[in-house]
Amino acid sequence: MLDLYAWPTPNAHKVSIMLEEIGLPYNVIPVNIGAGEQFEPSFLKISPNNRMPAIVDHDAPGGPVSIFESGAILMYLAEKTGQFWPTEVHKRYDVAQWVMWQMGGLGPMLGQANHFKYVAPEPMPYAVDRYVNETKRLFGILDHRLTDRDYIAGDYSIADMASYSWSTIFTRLDIAIEEFPALQRWQSRIAERPAVKRGMALLADKRQTSPQPVDEKTREILYGKKQFERR
Repeated sequence: MLDLYAWPTPNAHKVSIMLEEIGLPYNVIPVNIGAGEQFEPSFLKISPNNRMPAIVDHDAPGGPVSIFESGAILMYLAEKTGQFWPTEVHKRYDVAQWVMWQMGGLGPMLGQANHFKYVAPEPMPYAVDRYVNETKRLFGILDHRLTDRDYIAGDYSIADMASYSWSTIFTRLDIAIEEFPALQRWQSRIAERPAVKRGMALLADKRQTSPQPVDEKTREILYGKKQFERR
């Protein structure tokens, strides 16, 4: 059995999609980040960066293994099952570089854009413009990549799972997805996969149904001084 520590965020949805695609049984353990559960000592043993998602694979050879960082989790699950990550070196690292592209670019930039639009305690137009424009630049790169292929690295892979869940929050940032037609077709193609539908439903009952400003208490937990305490 595999434990998935998660909250309904794009990073967690990457992993739940992958788990649904490969068909491994898993147990969901909610980590309410708005309530500060990510700072619990028991969770920090699994995820020392106090971020979710994280997994514990109780069936790993040699005993249980815990992994944090969503990109690393995708690679681990792909390697464990031999699915969605090619073994041939050229194809393998074509997929790997796009996973890293999402981890280092698409996710962080969308996250910052969302932060300054909905979380910052006062309006910061420069910051919103800066990160929304960078998101549009990255969307443009992805759109260009998809103009002549159905999926990011040829066949459907962990590269697509890494970027898909983040790409769906364009509406929160008032980005016109019609400006990126190849990206839009790719989103529609992936959204129709049964495993993706199940994965995106992870902890749906805990999810905000619409964007709304973050209250002061939650802002302090997620972004305040508690973040900088040594543990």
